[in-house]
Amino acid sequence: MKRVAELAVQGALTLDRFLERYPWSDADLQRGRPVEWYWEFEVEAPLDGLWAMLVDTSRFNRAMGLARMQFEERDGVLYGSAINGGFRQEWVEVPWTWVNGREVIAERRYTRGFAHVVRAIYRVEELAGGRLRLNVYFGWIPRGWFGRLMLWLGEGVLRRGYERVLQEMARDARESTHLAFTPPAPTLAREAEARLARARAELCARGLDEAIVVRLLDHLARADELELYRIQLRRLAREWEVDEHELLRVSLHATRVGVLDMTWDLVCPHCRGVRSELESASKLPEGDYCEVCEIDFGVGDENSIEITFHVNSAIREIPKIEFCSAEPAKKTHIKLQLELAPGETRVVAPRLPPARYRMRLRSEKAARELVVSEDAGGRALAWRSSDGDALRRCGPDPELTLINEADEPRTFVVEDLRWPDFALRPADLFVNREFHDLFSEEYVSDGVQLAVGRQTIVFTDMVGSTRFYTQRGDPEAFVEVRRHFDAIEEIIAQERGVLVKTIGDATMVVFTQPLAAVRACGAIQRHFHRDREDTPIRVRISLHVGTCIAVKLNSNIDFFGSSVNLASKLQACAEAGQVAMSRAVYESPGVVEYLEGEALEEFVFSVKALPETIDVTRWDVWTDDGAGSELSAVLMRPKL
Repeated sequence: MKRVAELAVQGALTLDRFLERYPWSDADLQRGRPVEWYWEFEVEAPLDGLWAMLVDTSRFNRAMGLARMQFEERDGVLYGSAINGGFRQEWVEVPWTWVNGREVIAERRYTRGFAHVVRAIYRVEELAGGRLRLNVYFGWIPRGWFGRLMLWLGEGVLRRGYERVLQEMARDARESTHLAFTPPAPTLAREAEARLARARAELCARGLDEAIVVRLLDHLARADELELYRIQLRRLAREWEVDEHELLRVSLHATRVGVLDMTWDLVCPHCRGVRSELESASKLPEGDYCEVCEIDFGVGDENSIEITFHVNSAIREIPKIEFCSAEPAKKTHIKLQLELAPGETRVVAPRLPPARYRMRLRSEKAARELVVSEDAGGRALAWRSSDGDALRRCGPDPELTLINEADEPRTFVVEDLRWPDFALRPADLFVNREFHDLFSEEYVSDGVQLAVGRQTIVFTDMVGSTRFYTQRGDPEAFVEVRRHFDAIEEIIAQERGVLVKTIGDATMVVFTQPLAAVRACGAIQRHFHRDREDTPIRVRISLHVGTCIAVKLNSNIDFFGSSVNLASKLQACAEAGQVAMSRAVYESPGVVEYLEGEALEEFVFSVKALPETIDVTRWDVWTDDGAGSELSAVLMRPKL
């Protein structure tokens, strides 16, 4: 069995020693003698900071002044092209391999240009005193004497440029800046400047936050084009230290005035690459196929769809421009991606801080969960391609022994299970009142069920509605009911909830945060308090928090699932002036503290439609004496 050690080596590596660790294949060497550049640098910088910049090779190459590249994916294969020195180069991009914080290997196989194949390898080693050693290798198999000559002439120029950018990156890593990657602001066409000025006036006239409006429009005009192809609002809100809800409001309105476009992006749950960008939720399919990962996936995963914004082409043309495919920078959740030959064993030491990870083989859905923690014991861990899905544990920055027992090459992958929380999901729009007002035409197609994660579902219902309709008559009762809907919608809007639908004289409301929902429920009950004489309407309220899906109902977006059903069933636990909430709501962050000193009652609720009893907390915001006592005796019992 072939065994290749990949652990850190003491002292500098000569080119010969380096090639022992990263050899050329016999098939490549048969095509010619390589032209090789081998550089070694030492810099003072934190490893994590420099690594993030180092693997962002698209920005690195741009900072060096290299040519732009164009990429096109066809049947899971990435094809690239560029013009260097006036000559067109075309190639097939081989999937990169990397070990987080240690090494990265890129390979391209050319169909046109100076070379048959090129390999680029970075290897990083930590030294004493906060210094890092970086080994950089570029190797080509030239097509002929002219290609060999061009490569020989270019080394000196590229080395000086590389060293300059590397030193700037090391400075940025130490000081947490990105000056090395920041290009000068572009000059906009006069028509685009005028369009932005009109948009600013209109957005401010709509009562939106003027400071955020100005900041966003300036970003569209001046920001780096690599930042603008896919605008992620949550990331911007944190960088700018502004309220993300207000930034979303501004962006939704900016889409309507024609300076932004919005897309619904299908995202592969494994590589997390964007498979397609759709201009409307109505175009979302039930699922998709990722040719790169060779797996099918559905939209039932709440992370499979991301909402992004783009600069409208009337302001700036922002094509998808790359200076390199930069796989590790685009797939930061993948901490290790290595292909092993049949029978090969490789020892690697990826930088893995404490967290939960997934170990899988490419093209396989089956995975093994890996828990990295300080108290997990040793760092050594063996991973065979034939291993089952049992949970594995190890200490930080483990020493992994990868063993391919298959008779074909297998790619070993380690992924961080945590999804970045700066992605904007469908749920963020479906529970946003501004979205419903501005994009009332949006809907999901029949058969599509979008996972929207945990939501807080609230139901309100009029108490004694039959007697009310009989006493007032239908026309007058209808007016009163409409006023009560308006009041509820105004109250929930203050807590950033959304009215999903009305059902007769009941409402279904959704909130992202349980505490906000509880505050709104209290405000609704106080609005329809028992001493009001100008309206006879009184309500009961129930709420529950849990996972949901979004579906199409008629032509609107509706929420569905067991969480919605339970929230509806809990209506039986409340009467006028009362709010019945599940234990999941009551134990949510901030709710217990908010309800301290209020009149609360705990009991167990059971109904034949539910397989288990439910722990309920009932809040008497105000109580009509005797209301609901018979119902309580039938359906509820005190919690022991």
